[in-house]
Amino acid sequence: MTSDLAMQAAFILITILMFMWMQKIPQNLLTKFRYRNRSSYDAKRHFITGAQLLAKSRSTKDHASSVRLAKSAADEADKSISLDPNDAASHILKALALDAQGLISAAVESLDVALSPLTAKSLSYAERGDALLKRAEIKVKGSKRGRVDSAIEDLVESVKLKGDNPKAYWLLGECYEKKTMKDEAVDAYERALRIDHECVAARDALNRLGSTQSQ
Repeated sequence: MTSDLAMQAAFILITILMFMWMQKIPQNLLTKFRYRNRSSYDAKRHFITGAQLLAKSRSTKDHASSVRLAKSAADEADKSISLDPNDAASHILKALALDAQGLISAAVESLDVALSPLTAKSLSYAERGDALLKRAEIKVKGSKRGRVDSAIEDLVESVKLKGDNPKAYWLLGECYEKKTMKDEAVDAYERALRIDHECVAARDALNRLGSTQSQ
């Protein structure tokens, strides 16, 4: 009885496999898998090319060449995004390339996408903290009160995710100082100095605000 059931089960399984093979289901699945891998490979290739172009843009002293290289980096980032839109790294690369061109609003928008719930899942906590810091830096360039408020929100979240970055605390102190929130500014500068005793910007700020911690 048991052997008959086993034979029947084997026969049914073979029949199903033969049907799937005749319908080219395994081949179709394999093709899709290969296509996915190819897309991922191409996305990473464009990302690496873009990162190299951005590095060259930052190292060149000629402004026109720097902007041209940054634009090419943004184009490569767009190609990577078109192949893998849920990879936050490509959106961050695009933001950095746009920022290098002086396109502040567009850079912030790219970081908004990188930090959106679906895309941010591809980032570690530390990477998310760095992205929030970068978005805050770009926002502060505008020197508008609304952007300063928004930058503070980013920086507070950034130090929660990555609390060992003195630059984040220093920029947070600067934002608080712009809003004349002296106590909060001093606390942020002191935290930056505790992490990095050589943080000159934080020490100078504390001296300016008359804090004993700067001594």
